[in-house]
Amino acid sequence: MRLNDPQVWTLIGVFAAVMLGGMTLMTTQLSRVIRAEVDRVEGTLSARVDRVEGTLSARIDGLDARLGRIETKVDDLDKELTNLTTRFWRSQ
Repeated sequence: MRLNDPQVWTLIGVFAAVMLGGMTLMTTQLSRVIRAEVDRVEGTLSARVDRVEGTLSARIDGLDARLGRIETKVDDLDKELTNLTTRFWRSQ
């Protein structure tokens, strides 16, 4: 069989087309699988980040409330100390 027969070149062309089509199909499927996995990971990470953000927000709000109470106590102590120093310095 010589390579200049039309049937041989037809078979070579069909084989090349099938191989190229198969590679295209596999590449497309691999791309879809990778995209699906990346979307899944992104969704999982997004959920975890949202959960951590909620937890941190609650803790920061708690700390803000505690700091507000401490600030009130310090202000009260400052007023009492001012009253004591005023009494002490006036008495002398």
